[in-house]
Amino acid sequence: MTYDLIIIGGGPAGTGAAVYAARKRLSTLFITSEWGGQSVVSETIYNWIGTPALSGNDLAENFKKHVTANAKSAGNSDSTLLVKEGEKVTAISKIAEVGLPLTSGSPTSATMFSVETEFGQKFQTKTVLIASGSSRRKLVAKGADRLEHKGLTYCASCDGPLFADMDVIVVGGGNAGFEAAAQLLAYCKSVTLLHRSDSFDKADEITVEKVLKNPKMKAVKNVEILEVLGDKFVEGLTYKDQTGKIIKLSVAGIFVEIGQIPNTSFAKNVVELDKYRRIKIDPTTQKTSAPGIWAAGDCTDVLYHQNNIAAGDAVRALENIYLAIHTK
Repeated sequence: MTYDLIIIGGGPAGTGAAVYAARKRLSTLFITSEWGGQSVVSETIYNWIGTPALSGNDLAENFKKHVTANAKSAGNSDSTLLVKEGEKVTAISKIAEVGLPLTSGSPTSATMFSVETEFGQKFQTKTVLIASGSSRRKLVAKGADRLEHKGLTYCASCDGPLFADMDVIVVGGGNAGFEAAAQLLAYCKSVTLLHRSDSFDKADEITVEKVLKNPKMKAVKNVEILEVLGDKFVEGLTYKDQTGKIIKLSVAGIFVEIGQIPNTSFAKNVVELDKYRRIKIDPTTQKTSAPGIWAAGDCTDVLYHQNNIAAGDAVRALENIYLAIHTK
């Protein structure tokens, strides 16, 4: 069987696209190793539009319910959406040239694809939407894993308001670190940014200068973080400075912004990636460098990564995929 579309990923991007694909009656195979994306580990999410607060597990369960309600089943035999869960995609490859219109106007030749899973199954499709997300680069320090989501977090925009009028730390000296600090300065008592290098060359100079002017802001370079302190919740951390001195900071929250690792290894031979291994896309259409493949969400090179943004980008991609398949 040749599908119209294969969607890869069970986070907000992949699930959003799956619901739209089902309603547009595209012959679709939805493949995910797990539901929910990065947010599944969050105790409480406050910025999913339409829901004041819910846990990451509840969000993941809602994604699953919404997709399966639109999927082919005994009670929904007319659906054109099939779901395969618990499997990772390991490779995408080109297998044939087909006459598929991919732009408005005259049809152009495109490539048919084979999508392979970790169990050795191969599925054939006209188009692919990659929504495989990314994972946060974790802080390597004693106590960091134990206190994750207990004062140590990887999302300032998600969890920052919980630390109003408190002293906090941002780990990371790139743009993401300074942008997180800027958000936190709006409501936190103080923000201390810790950076392992001796310069902020990965951040925009204008941003660095503006953030460091805030009287509540302090930045320390050449830092080696040793331990995150606390029993049930974060109480502070210790670090070694450039002289070798061990310093203790008492804070209520630690926000880690040391980069993301896109889940794109299976696609590196078919689409163009940037230097961070994110998929390059046209933000107007979500098209990748490979005709017939679209991408959305945290696996792409868009400027901001949020659940709501990922879902919207995936809907944009799905609308463009539908036109590509049906425009004659």
